Amino acid sequence: MERVRARDVAAFEALYGGYHRLVFGIGLRMLGDPTLAEDLTQNVFMKVWTAPDAFRGGSFVAWVSRVARNRALDTLRAKAVRPEAEIPVDLPLEGALDDDVFARLDAQRVRDALAKLPPEQRALIEMGFFGGVTHQELAKRTDTPLGTVKTRIRSGLRRMREALGERVSR
Repeated sequence: MERVRARDVAAFEALYGGYHRLVFGIGLRMLGDPTLAEDLTQNVFMKVWTAPDAFRGGSFVAWVSRVARNRALDTLRAKAVRPEAEIPVDLPLEGALDDDVFARLDAQRVRDALAKLPPEQRALIEMGFFGGVTHQELAKRTDTPLGTVKTRIRSGLRRMREALGERVSR
């Protein structure tokens, strides 16, 4: 790690070569998805390269395993908060035109309600709901405490709910 701290690419490659399978295996076992495990492996080794001082001595294997485990838990938490919706193959098409018209009307009402929010609430809701950014990522990107991010989003959603009332279909 001393050589990695000194930005020695060969040393980093040696670490990667020696431990990427371990990190990938932890990710695959915890996440059950090879693609997510690859992303996790990349994130862990990005941390090793960009923040080598995070390793403060001791067993590198234990440290990198703990980092991999924590990143996998973060991924699982993010998936639990924002589950991926699947569109059913047998989605009925009857009434689809009416639904489409109402959806467009509702979308305009939502856009209008969103536009009336204070900028600090609107920006967080747009990034979180339309950009797919997690609350933790929002806190990092805006340099705002996580609790403040959650409060602003909750307050913004409450204002939108009051503004929309029962006018939104379904």
